[in-house]
Amino acid sequence: MCPLWSQFFAVGRTIYNHGVMKKIFVVLIVALCCLVGCSKPATPAASSAPASTAAKAPDAVQQKLQVYSGSGATDCGRLSVQASADQSKTAADCAMQANQSKHPFYVAYDMPGMAVGVAGNAEGKLFTVQSQGAGPAPTLTGGACPSQLRVASSGRITCIAPGDMGSMGGSHAAGAMPSGMANPHATGTANPHAAAKPK
Repeated sequence: MCPLWSQFFAVGRTIYNHGVMKKIFVVLIVALCCLVGCSKPATPAASSAPASTAAKAPDAVQQKLQVYSGSGATDCGRLSVQASADQSKTAADCAMQANQSKHPFYVAYDMPGMAVGVAGNAEGKLFTVQSQGAGPAPTLTGGACPSQLRVASSGRITCIAPGDMGSMGGSHAAGAMPSGMANPHATGTANPHAAAKPK
């Protein structure tokens, strides 16, 4: 090939590549701007809710907790069993502080086959909600808390006294006392397993 032609093609390629590169650069800038705009969080940055599981539409548990807590309630989070200790502590601190100041709040926990939650309203009343089962119509129970708000050994907020799962209603009735039977663990009840006292 003639050296003159090779110089002509080299100049032509440079001119062609310069125009293509300008167009590619503009396309990349536009794409980058679009990606940056799409990566902003959907929730406001000033949210007081701790990090939790992926955001979901409110289900029956969430809706009931919101009804119990009332308007202006702080969402202390909805955590899964895989939540870190820091996430659990943040949610627990949020609920305990809101409860102490009688500020409405709610917190929920998703566990295999069930979801539980606790809500407090502006009057300082506490409520618990539990959902068992999967699908569109899980069994939902809820009502006033039977005990004071506390942090369980799991790090989760609860208002069920340790060992008092029978108070949640029909879903935990296996451990409940039959009606009419005295509670053998009540204060002042004699221990039927104790050795007889010598006279």
